[in-house]
Amino acid sequence: MGGRRHAWLVAALGPLLACSAPPASPPPPTSSSVVPAAGPRLFVTNERSGDLSVIDLGSARVVATVRLGKRPRGIRVSPDHTTLYVALSGSPFAPPGVDEKSLPPPDRSADGIGVVDVAQLRLVRVIPAGTDPEQLAVSNDGSRLFIANEDAATASVLDLASGHVVASVPVGGEPEGVEVRPDGAVVYVTSEEEGEVSAIDTAKPAVLRKIRVDPRPRGIAFLPDGSRAYVTCENGGSVAVIDAQKHTRIGAVKPAGESVRPMGIVASPDGRYVYVTTGRGRTVVTIDTTTNEPVGSVEVGVRPWGIAISQDGRTLYTANGPSNDVAIVDVASRVVTARVRAGDSPWGLALVP
Repeated sequence: MGGRRHAWLVAALGPLLACSAPPASPPPPTSSSVVPAAGPRLFVTNERSGDLSVIDLGSARVVATVRLGKRPRGIRVSPDHTTLYVALSGSPFAPPGVDEKSLPPPDRSADGIGVVDVAQLRLVRVIPAGTDPEQLAVSNDGSRLFIANEDAATASVLDLASGHVVASVPVGGEPEGVEVRPDGAVVYVTSEEEGEVSAIDTAKPAVLRKIRVDPRPRGIAFLPDGSRAYVTCENGGSVAVIDAQKHTRIGAVKPAGESVRPMGIVASPDGRYVYVTTGRGRTVVTIDTTTNEPVGSVEVGVRPWGIAISQDGRTLYTANGPSNDVAIVDVASRVVTARVRAGDSPWGLALVP
């Protein structure tokens, strides 16, 4: 399952670029107090330590830590950048190969969506939103959340004004990735178990079409014009290319290399490239969306999963779970310029300008 079994693309072109970088900075004492930031901030969910690391990107240091709850994973920022939404889950950890019958029962009281005030750096409430939420996306107007409920095989639609789930849409077993098309009319949800993507009409809400992809789809990235979506398929070692208007698969990118496990994905602001974390492959691979071919890679750390990109498209950030750090990557040179120590098992990333 997406957050339970950590199956953490080396590019086909060019040699692997070395990534010499300064050692990770030590974490500061746990604090929920507001710390002034010199510039944009990166918010990092730490699945095992149950908290949120706040990285000031001007100094590349963690300036605050916010307690959240059990297993924070997916994270999103509101359109006005004032609020963070974090998926919290009371389901037990289940590493690869574990007998799930041996696991303790889930703590359903811990399930929900944590709401964090960006200015105060404080968890202000937790909203019930179905069982075992893993990832989520925010509607364009900021009024609704679309949430993958991993153990329930559904996507919940949460109305933020009322704090109520207004719809629950079946999407197949082990849903994980959730992404709203740039025009806001459609949301895609991946089903790891079924090997498919559900295209959901956000207004109804109802499934418009299910799209077959390679095994164990994880993350989703739409191009800014909404013409295509790229979906990472971990067990397929590929990235599916989807016509996001017709909701049909039109191709796939399958980078060469050992331990290719496509996981997280993000598109550049101009739509020219998508960037893919590879888990066990330890890299970020760059795919040219004009040719749908990989054009480079950089080693970033141990089992990178979450990924984010700066507004100007010049810098990437990856969450490297087992090494408990975040890599900062210069896109032009494909070099790791810094590593920042986060909490225990960093998972998701959200950038606030």
